[in-house]
Amino acid sequence: MNPNPTVPASNRAALFTVFFVVFIDLLGFGIVLPLMPRYAAEYLPAYSDNEKGAIIGLLYSSFSLMQFLFSPMWGRLSDRVGRKPMLILGLVGSVIFYGLFGYASTIPAEQYNFALLLLLLSRVGAGIAGASVSTAAAVIADSTAPEKRKHGMALIGMAFGLGFTFGPLIAYAGLELFNSAKWAPGALASGLSAIALLLCILKLPETLKPGAPPAAKHGFGFGRTMGVLKMPAIGPLILIYFLAITAFANFEGTLALFTADVFKFDDKANFLVFAGVGFVLMIAQGGFYRRFAKKMTEQSLMKAGLGMMFLGLGGLGAVAFVVSTTTGSADTYRTMFYFAAGVAVFGFAFLNPSVNALVSRRADANRQGEILGVNQSFSALGRIVGPFVGVYAFYMNSSRALPFIVAGGLLFIVVLLMGPASRGQDAPVTPESH
Repeated sequence: MNPNPTVPASNRAALFTVFFVVFIDLLGFGIVLPLMPRYAAEYLPAYSDNEKGAIIGLLYSSFSLMQFLFSPMWGRLSDRVGRKPMLILGLVGSVIFYGLFGYASTIPAEQYNFALLLLLLSRVGAGIAGASVSTAAAVIADSTAPEKRKHGMALIGMAFGLGFTFGPLIAYAGLELFNSAKWAPGALASGLSAIALLLCILKLPETLKPGAPPAAKHGFGFGRTMGVLKMPAIGPLILIYFLAITAFANFEGTLALFTADVFKFDDKANFLVFAGVGFVLMIAQGGFYRRFAKKMTEQSLMKAGLGMMFLGLGGLGAVAFVVSTTTGSADTYRTMFYFAAGVAVFGFAFLNPSVNALVSRRADANRQGEILGVNQSFSALGRIVGPFVGVYAFYMNSSRALPFIVAGGLLFIVVLLMGPASRGQDAPVTPESH
């Protein structure tokens, strides 16, 4: 991270700190996520295959569902009480609920109902705590001038990429270090969140400007959420974000199924594929995007990202179709698969922070937390819908190309929304804003 030296020292401290807080917290998420369905499966022998699928699906989706429900409220509260208290509260929740995941994983198999209940509670709690990522985005919005907003939002994407890259690797190392103790991944995730909590308490300055008009007292406030969606300058951007996240989550949700079915990858090979996706995301947003952002507008970066996502997902669909119709070895197409997947990830890395930056620039300074919370809420909804639609489409056709066709259709709708989205105006900047 190389912030502009003209940015006030307190703002630079906030950017550095929120980057590391999100990174460390996402390490915990990356540690737990690959292991959760495997641990849950050990408590499911008494259930039918359909029930097993439903239970694991519920454990997966409960995290994103809680983010969908709580992100707007989390953001509204941060507009009232401050960014730092809400981030601290979220990190306390992460410490508790990742620790609960570690404990639940050690419960004897004969107590399967109790274990499954605690696993579900740990995912629900972690999802509510994780809704504070919208507050992290609000910290960046508070700490950057509008023209630098896209650089700041890329930091969150880079932190996500780092977390998803090193989280699974740390989980693997932890299992090796503690002789495959099932409590180890949850304990590591909880411990890392505790480090992030300490860093937040000691180093993060409050970025909500004093003297700002108090935000309205609303909790879940679905009416206010709909009001945000109806804003001409912001609503189309949030819909674009939802559709793009859905398309990309479609890819993420079927990636392990695709590599296992087409290339016969085992768990370890799939583990490295997911780490590779996180690494590419980190490089794309932390390096390439920040360089291009110096010369290109958010709208231009969005279009570039959309184009790359089309090419990458289309390439993956082509690989799936060709492999299904050829009699040769599928290994011949691995290079094309890796290249297409990398292009799709690069595209998402360009689209994601650009949308966040534009939403933030067009949001009233006194509603940054709320509006970014609504945006994060629909991101979470996309991460629920995307894997569900993708997996369903995956099994509908033997070529395995249908999920990528569906993703292409969603991106076509994004193209139609680009026109309305480009007509919005930035919110007025007050002298106290930065």
